[in-house]
Amino acid sequence: MNNGKDRLLDLLGDLPEPGPITVQPLKQEEHDGYLLESLLLDLNGIERVPAYVAKPLQGEGPFPLVLYNHSHGGNYANGRNEFIRSSPYLQQPSFAETLTEMGYAACCIDMWGFNERGGRTESELVKEMLWQGRVMWGMMLHDSRRLLDYMCGRGDIDASRIGTIGMSMGGLMAWWLAALDERVRVTVDICAQVDAHSLIAARGLDHHGFYSYVPGLLKYYSTLQIQERIVPRPRMSLTGRNDRLCPAGGVRLLAEGLGEAYHHAGQPEHWQPVTCGGGHMETLEMRVAWQGFLAAYL
Repeated sequence: MNNGKDRLLDLLGDLPEPGPITVQPLKQEEHDGYLLESLLLDLNGIERVPAYVAKPLQGEGPFPLVLYNHSHGGNYANGRNEFIRSSPYLQQPSFAETLTEMGYAACCIDMWGFNERGGRTESELVKEMLWQGRVMWGMMLHDSRRLLDYMCGRGDIDASRIGTIGMSMGGLMAWWLAALDERVRVTVDICAQVDAHSLIAARGLDHHGFYSYVPGLLKYYSTLQIQERIVPRPRMSLTGRNDRLCPAGGVRLLAEGLGEAYHHAGQPEHWQPVTCGGGHMETLEMRVAWQGFLAAYL
């Protein structure tokens, strides 16, 4: 297992050496019933990363933490703003308001190329990083893992109770992050159950951006093999029945394979695949389902 993890990390390109995480507090304000911190974090030694941290107004913690991963949606100006404002394909209220109302602290950063880290296109970033021996998806995952390093070092966070959630690109980040980092105890991914081989067979590659393509990945790993690293930790995967970005055959293949893996691990109830109506969107049915799942396991 360790050798596999090393190889998976190697495929993610040349990652920055971990250094001290410096923090620049920018603002703290009461926002829609929760306390919102705006920060600049040095997570990679290359560029500072804008971050939001939301906490319940009541209590001092330590709070369980949910790392929210923002979606793509072709809206590069949105980024972490989705955390506090939602998006047209997400339910209201926002994830920041919903998660803090449930008693969790929650955090979100702008990923590479989005919002305050914008100014260069996704294709420009991918090309530049490839020339430098880096992989954009690896750099995005690096920032997310370093964000966990920072959050776990805070006195108001319970580092033993960490979950992650996201939609679309954010959902891919959720299950990849959980596969690479065992600190993530609970995983929820929305409209992100994409099996690579099924996507190729369905000729669906161009439905997705460039950000998540890892050179050489399929020589060594299937999507199922990566996701099996999360077993036996609790995971809910929600997909829309008419979501062409998540080919139905791949959703079924992963559901069956993970069902077997969780059964062999003696925790079949920890794997909860849910198919709802709709397309590439978070439905109200999904919102109710994941709230119940987090409440049960985090």
